[in-house]
Amino acid sequence: MQISLTVNGRPYTVDVEPRMLLVHLLRDVLDLTGTNVGCDTSQCGACTVIMDGEAVKSCTVLAVQADGSDILTIEGLAKDGELHPLQEAFWNNHGLQCGYCTPGMIMTAYHLLQVNPNPTEEEIRHGLEGNICRCTGYHNIVRAVQEAAQRM
Repeated sequence: MQISLTVNGRPYTVDVEPRMLLVHLLRDVLDLTGTNVGCDTSQCGACTVIMDGEAVKSCTVLAVQADGSDILTIEGLAKDGELHPLQEAFWNNHGLQCGYCTPGMIMTAYHLLQVNPNPTEEEIRHGLEGNICRCTGYHNIVRAVQEAAQRM
């Protein structure tokens, strides 16, 4: 099937198999490898992207379902070589260790801050519940989101 979508502000028209997942379209076809495959069961959140303004786990979305959609991935956050405030805040606050969950965590936090620009610590923790980090205790991730909220 042929689909058309916009990813990080760039339009694409691609042929996909009806069963292809959005995460595989992004990684394998469009070569946007920042979106990670962690579990294939929607448990970890490593594959989170923004689709039409909503955070979605791209391992649960068929590419054909994204036809006509506007997708934002971790690669689309930085502008003109400058990191997005969320990316900088994760760096500043050591909100990552191995980094595998980080793109999904940042995209979920991005959506959270779009919906709630000034979240409490409890709201941040609740907003990130669908993302698993196996390396950190989440404290620095929460601090990073708090810093980004102040800067944004």
